[in-house]
Amino acid sequence: MARKTDALLGVSYVMPVLNEVEHVEAAVRSLTAQDYEGPMEIILALGPSVDGTDDLIHELAKADPRIRKIANDLGSTPGGLNVAIRASTYPIVVRVDAHSVLPANYTRIAVATLERTGADNVGGIMKAEGVTPFQKAVAHAYGAPEGLGGTPHHVGGKEGPTETAYLGVFRRDKLENVGLFDEDIKRGQDWELNRRLRLAGGTVWFTPELQVIYRPRSSLRTLIRQFVATGIWRGELARRFGAANSIRYFVPPVAVLGILVTAIMGIVGLVTGIFWLVFALAVPAIYALFVIVAGLRAMNAGLRTALWYLVVLPCIHFGWGIGFILGFLTLTRNITVHTGR
Repeated sequence: MARKTDALLGVSYVMPVLNEVEHVEAAVRSLTAQDYEGPMEIILALGPSVDGTDDLIHELAKADPRIRKIANDLGSTPGGLNVAIRASTYPIVVRVDAHSVLPANYTRIAVATLERTGADNVGGIMKAEGVTPFQKAVAHAYGAPEGLGGTPHHVGGKEGPTETAYLGVFRRDKLENVGLFDEDIKRGQDWELNRRLRLAGGTVWFTPELQVIYRPRSSLRTLIRQFVATGIWRGELARRFGAANSIRYFVPPVAVLGILVTAIMGIVGLVTGIFWLVFALAVPAIYALFVIVAGLRAMNAGLRTALWYLVVLPCIHFGWGIGFILGFLTLTRNITVHTGR
């Protein structure tokens, strides 16, 4: 039996928004449709969008007084999260992404889990769902072992303490105690924040009861930009924190290096006539076969989706892997990288 509304903790939803006219309305409406009966507010931190996002949010805020928009002058994800958190008022902070759609029971389950476990942060499953064949191919990659590894926060698993969590429902006082998000880390800031929460003696908790629908990028160009940027910042975090990173983060860059080096060796062998070097082409050939087999496994999502998967999977692998290498070697320090999730 739910407690009375006046006994429920207030909830602040915080969302950085930048050029998200295609997705942000669905994300906001999923917040106003929550079945949690406690007080709530929605703080949208607006970066310098150029696609009509600001006009759309202005209309949403005008129609619902619970929605507030503030400026995110930095334009980055952690900058937007921090200004939104500082502008919010309630003891529970729910991080939301403009590409995410929360089920109606999300807040109710998350707050109950926080109270039951005593955790500092609770997160669940990032359930990628596409609309077009391209998006469906990307969504398949998110949950597949050959894609993003099929980790619990993509495919589910046992409830309990975890290293990090997708999005996150936080206790405000715990967030403030560790200094909020690090604004120098443009991606992977959630992992780094959860690391500080754990180092401070707190618990990050995963529960498969929480499922958030995530809308993947809608074009190949934006997908590649996303994963190069993700790789760059994961490489930066690996350089900064070393062994604190899971070994799985190092697999894509090692694989990419191996495929590129052996491909070059094989081509040199073909040109120079050094026969033994030609055998190096076996490695990229095996990778190509791996991608084809993965594409066949995606056939249950439809032929067009499976064909797109043959393109999407290498773009994710090589974008992430090359980005990681550049970030790890600090070769991107002076490069501005788009930071949307």
